[in-house]
Order: sequence, then C-alpha cells, then structure tokens
Amino acid sequence: METKRRDFLKSAGAGLATSLYAPQARAANDRIAMGFIGVGLMGTADMGFAMDQPEIQVVAVCDAYQPHLEQAAAAARKRGHQPREVRDFREILADKSIDAVCIATPDHWHAYMTVEACKAGKDVYVEKPVSVAVDEGMKMVEAARKYNRVVQAGTMQRSGAHFQKAVEIVRSGQLGKITFCRAWTHMNLPEEGIGNPPDSEAPNGLDWDMWLGPAPKRPFNRNRFGADRKLFPYSQFRYFWDYAGGMMSDWGVHLVDIIQMAFDEAMPKSVTCLGGKYWLKDNRETPDTQQSTFEYPGFIAVYETRFGNRQMMLNRDQGLFEYGITFHGSRGTLYLDRAMYRILPEKGSDLQPAEEKKSDVSNVKHWANFVHCVRTRQKPASDIEICNRSTISCHLANVALRSGVKVDWDAATFTVRQKEARAYLTRTHRSPWKVAV
Repeated sequence: METKRRDFLKSAGAGLATSLYAPQARAANDRIAMGFIGVGLMGTADMGFAMDQPEIQVVAVCDAYQPHLEQAAAAARKRGHQPREVRDFREILADKSIDAVCIATPDHWHAYMTVEACKAGKDVYVEKPVSVAVDEGMKMVEAARKYNRVVQAGTMQRSGAHFQKAVEIVRSGQLGKITFCRAWTHMNLPEEGIGNPPDSEAPNGLDWDMWLGPAPKRPFNRNRFGADRKLFPYSQFRYFWDYAGGMMSDWGVHLVDIIQMAFDEAMPKSVTCLGGKYWLKDNRETPDTQQSTFEYPGFIAVYETRFGNRQMMLNRDQGLFEYGITFHGSRGTLYLDRAMYRILPEKGSDLQPAEEKKSDVSNVKHWANFVHCVRTRQKPASDIEICNRSTISCHLANVALRSGVKVDWDAATFTVRQKEARAYLTRTHRSPWKVAV
C-alpha cells in the first residue's frame, strides 16, 4: 500500500499522473468559466494570474466585504471580463454553468468551500495552507477523489523552473548525503506590531458573521479581519488560532513543501516546537518567535521565524522580510529562494559552485498547470493530497507547540501517538458549516 502511495506522489509531483477519469473532452475553444471566492489581496492576485490564461473566463467574484468585491469586479472588467458580483459563495457553487472556482478566503474557510465545490462538480484552485486542522485536509482529499475533481493548491513554487532544477540537484546526489535542511522567515518590526485595536462594530459593507463562517463567534476586531493595507501589507487574520496558524502555516508551508518535494514527498516522523511572543506587544495569538524541528527518515529539517531581527543570509536583501531554504550535504550546500538558487561547495569538495536565477513567474505557470489539468483530467503539480501532506507537517509543529509535547506522526493512521496532542488535530465548526464529504 505504501509503495502505491509513493508512486502516486512522485507522479503527481511531476504533473504526469494518469487521468482521474475519462470525461468527454472539452472543446478547444470552450473557455473555463470560473468563480473567484475571496477577492482580497491574495484572491485578486490569483484572479490576475488566472486572467493571464486565455482559456479562463472570470464569470463571478464573491466576497463578504463589499469594497473588495467592487475592486475585484472592476479589475476583471478592465481586462475584458464581465463578472457578476456575489456576496454568498453558495450562489456560485449552485451555478451549473461555472466549471471551477478559486478559493482565496482566510484559511478557516478553505476546507468547507473546497469540499462543497467538489460535491457541486467543480474543479478547485485553493490557496495554501489547505486547512487549519489535520482532519479538514483529509476530508478535502477524500472529496477530490470521491467526486473526481481536479484540486490544485496554491503552493506555486512547485511550478517554478528554478525550484524544479534545485529539487533535481538535491535528488541527484550532487550535494552528497544530506542530513540537515533549514528554512526561515525573518522580519524586524517595531514592538507595537499590528497594535491592540479594541473590539468594535464591523465596517460598512462587511458581513462579519459570514466572514467568520465555521470559526467561533467573536466580536469584530480590526486585526482579526485584517483588511487595512495601510497598517500592514499582509492580512492579520493569520495571527489568530481561530483562522490560521501564524507564520508556520503561512510561509512555513511554502518552504516545508519544497523540502518534502525534494525528498519524494516524505512526511516527518516526529516534530518538536518551541515559541512564544518575545518581542511584539500586539494582540496576535500566534508566536512572534518560533523554531520547529522535523525529524524525517534520514535527515532533520528546521523552520524558524522571528519578528525582532531579519539578519540577511548571503547578503541578500529581500525587502520586508528575509526567507529561504538551505540543503546541507556532505559535498556542499544549496541555497534556494524565489529569485535564485546557489550551490556552495564544501572545502575540499570537487563540487563546482553554481548559481541560477529564476526565468519564469511561478504563479502564472501554476495557473497554466491548473488549466491543463482541468482540460486533461491529470493531477496537478500541487495536487490536494500533496499539499495536504505539507500542510499537515506544519500543523504538527503548531500541535507540538500548543500541546507542549514532542509529537510522533503515524502516517498509517494519520494521527499522532501522543493522546494529549490529539485534540489539536481537529476543530469544531460553527453551525451550519460542518465539513461533510
């Protein structure tokens, strides 16, 4: 059984898996009608990348916040699309003329919407992380398979040419035996961070109850909503446990995903994590400083994040924050980020130094891969099962942090051996938003 799983994952990672099923072929000039659910910062960006694909027609945009809805619709119209504006995503799922949806809502909505879209016969592009709890991701995979849907996750680095080349270097053995990997995201923010705004009334145009959806009922707080782009360039919802998992499940998923891609989609055997709020004095709940250690078969990987220091690696100034991955082998080290990779030989090694910069835009290629798979019914580059594994690995770090124990992952049963940690593998969904396949 495990051999079959490995074979599937290797094929899916290369985007060359056999077809899910054999539907009637879509006519070559028949455009893919898409609805975009969640059109804030990331959703609008996704829509832009999608519109770079001539085969996609944006027919609907949906958001619980009216200003986002209007801005996205205007952006689509500027590029020749005529979407209707929808406040309730269920209207899009019920529309049989819509072939596929993009789900770029806050993370706590991903599982419910993806499962319901699959049940409605629609293919799905869903942003990462695919879930906020382990059990949710498992249901997403189950729904994709049960309803024969193409579900592409937004870990778009997998589609980047220089990422793929770097992964092949790791797999080739050029670096020697790799026993350690490191990934990181570092920032240096003022101590006040995102501040401590009081709870208040929701702004005009926001359906706060719909925004919360399956998450617990809470009073509106500006930082939980996180739509104020003047305050901070990224949505703040990710710093509250109700909706996300902090930097671990935000950027950590992108970086851990590439590590697992390089090692044939292996998952960690055990995970430990330490972290807390040591610098920022704002009202976020997730750590501002965190270090997670993943024990994989044959090597150790570490992901670390901090908000009080952004010391640069290799003198690379990457803007607001500094990030990257290093693969450390007996013959040399490979450094990798979204702009380039670099090989650094060990002293005395015959490995030659090398460097290659990116030659494409990962997001555009990732959307092209999604379109191709909708047409051919192949599994996409970041098939839901693959991204679920990467997402779970990051969830396990937060599970270890919040439970205060080292967790041992049982890949056969998709649970942890420590009973005291199992409560963090699931979540309760507010009625009527239960995730049911």
